Amino acid sequence: MLRRLPLANPVHRWQREHVEYEPGEAPEVGLEIYEDQTQEILSSNDSPDLSFRYSINPYRGCAHGCVYCYARPSHEYLGFGSGTDFERRLVIKPRAPELLAEAFEKKSWRGELLVLSGNTDCYQPIEARYELTRRCLEVCRDYRNPVHIITKGTLVERDIDVLTELHAVASVGISVSVTFWDAEVARVIEPYTPTPRRRIETIRRLSAAGLPVIVHVAPVIVGLSDRDMIPILEAAREAGALSAMMMPVRLPGSVAQLFEERLRQALPLRAERVLSKIREMRGGKLNDPRFGMRQRGEGRYAEALQQTFEATLARLGFGAFPEPRTGTFRRKERLTPQLKLF
Repeated sequence: MLRRLPLANPVHRWQREHVEYEPGEAPEVGLEIYEDQTQEILSSNDSPDLSFRYSINPYRGCAHGCVYCYARPSHEYLGFGSGTDFERRLVIKPRAPELLAEAFEKKSWRGELLVLSGNTDCYQPIEARYELTRRCLEVCRDYRNPVHIITKGTLVERDIDVLTELHAVASVGISVSVTFWDAEVARVIEPYTPTPRRRIETIRRLSAAGLPVIVHVAPVIVGLSDRDMIPILEAAREAGALSAMMMPVRLPGSVAQLFEERLRQALPLRAERVLSKIREMRGGKLNDPRFGMRQRGEGRYAEALQQTFEATLARLGFGAFPEPRTGTFRRKERLTPQLKLF
């Protein structure tokens, strides 16, 4: 059950670091926050396309506003829309850290890798106020549970202290997504995210702290962002990223309509060429949901993209991302009342 919460929106010390709005570019629709009173926090999947099984999502919806986001249709299950609602009607899980600790105390939990987040960004701007991601990381540190983070948000820098503490006793990996190098195009397609160069600086700061970082050049939009792939990889490698991954854009459900509308409105001269190339990579459609194909596409554009990516990785000296350490998980020691007397 969701409950709407009132929310003041003063400028806080992280907001300007996260994203600065130029005149006329701030969101036109006010932010609404709802509470999710869920009783479980762990999500599991058995998808052959994913390298992890368990994830947690402290937030639903995402204020970054990336028009290509595959998570948008998930907002429809809440009775919201996948467009503006997804960006401005956000759901928080206030008991996420407590629920995570409860899950770790169950005998069935064996200390598997936990991903934050599998759906929406765990470091979107409201994390500065609610700190649910930070508190979940503190739980993982206390239990020595391995973690991998996926984000576009520079707010992850705030938690370098917790991340380094966790990395000392377990395993931490951080994926930083950089889709575009052209900041003007980025502002059109992912309007409320930090700039591409600011995200590269995040890679630099995390790497300097001894944290392993992988750059996600994703999604690659052929005809729009494919030319950005090489400069992104060069900048990320120079900043300290150890590894990289790439995935062509996929547009499930209502995302295809939203993406096409934005493209035709903002980039009308390029729209038809971009859509045509996506269809060629997706069997004549804007989305191919088949396992094995949705993450890589098919056809000559997909093949050329993969070849260029692999050749650039080899030239720049990217390697495989470190495997997460296993066997570090420990439950908290519980003292009996008698032992507490000593």
